[in-house]
Amino acid sequence: MVRGPLLAVVSLPLSIVAFVFSVVSLALIPAGVGVVTTPYVLSWLQGYADARRRLVDRWSGIPVPRPYRPWPKDLRSGVVGHVERLLLRLKDPATWRDLAWTPVDMTLGFVTALLPPLFPVNLRLTRSLLEPTREMLLARRVEQLYETRHDAVDTSAAELRRIERDLHDGAQARLVAMGMSLGTIEALVERDPAQAKKLIAQARENSAEALTELRDLVRGIHPPVLAERGLPDALRALALRMPIPVEEDIELPGRFEEPVESAVYFAVSEVLTNAAKHSGAHRVWLDVSYAYDAGGMLRAAVTDDGKGGASLEKGTGMKGVERRLGQFDGVLAVSSPEGGPTMVTVEVPAEVLAE
Repeated sequence: MVRGPLLAVVSLPLSIVAFVFSVVSLALIPAGVGVVTTPYVLSWLQGYADARRRLVDRWSGIPVPRPYRPWPKDLRSGVVGHVERLLLRLKDPATWRDLAWTPVDMTLGFVTALLPPLFPVNLRLTRSLLEPTREMLLARRVEQLYETRHDAVDTSAAELRRIERDLHDGAQARLVAMGMSLGTIEALVERDPAQAKKLIAQARENSAEALTELRDLVRGIHPPVLAERGLPDALRALALRMPIPVEEDIELPGRFEEPVESAVYFAVSEVLTNAAKHSGAHRVWLDVSYAYDAGGMLRAAVTDDGKGGASLEKGTGMKGVERRLGQFDGVLAVSSPEGGPTMVTVEVPAEVLAE
């Protein structure tokens, strides 16, 4: 078995270099030199640990999750400076676990890698030191819940502003105009019946348009077909309204919680609308299914034969969908190479209420 000796020969100098450079760079922080070097050294240490995680996964068949805390969105985009990056590295417990792993790897790990009977013990030892602890997983979950709660509040506020704006600019304006017309009609009904009849016809038209706008507004909050007939029929009706052909394959075992159905419906609606407007596609495929693995997962995939190039960073609609799904621990994934095809996948944990 050559894996163990080969790993021992390669990892020993790398672990020594990673440990020495990290310790020296950290020690030089008070002198100012370490402030410049430490972010780069710790980034390299993290990459080295990630490489070992992938190796353990490949050789043992057991994935080793990355334990690092997610960085703020503004930092991911490169806005935050060098010192802030250093502080985030130092505040992350996973950084110190990586550093503690290197001396163990260069000593006990080196010995167990050289002896074939003990090689599995090297793999288990590495996995135990490089995977996230229970406390890390709990802290990450708390951060995710805080972020999704914040997004939920923002989404609700934005939705409320949209409803208020639509009411003010649409139905409310028409109802006010209709009230003014009725007042004029009351004054003209005896003096000028012909003009009064024209105003009555105009008021009737305004009332019909206001009713249509109110129905559209209610449909935007929660489509009646979704409440009455469930997610499959609502998605089929949505597919029929698209300006390009949509082939649908929807197989669901029953109903789900109303907020989950609503989130999936509006996610699919946004994706289909984007495909019709921006992809240049001639045909779209909608596949919706439910898997009982991992506690139950509701999945929807929208594929088009358009030009590709779509991403979550383009436009606010998809980002809004991602935030809305995040409230339910759902995810939105986009695969869209240049030239197409584009596939957008929605996954939301869900339990079947009735089959």
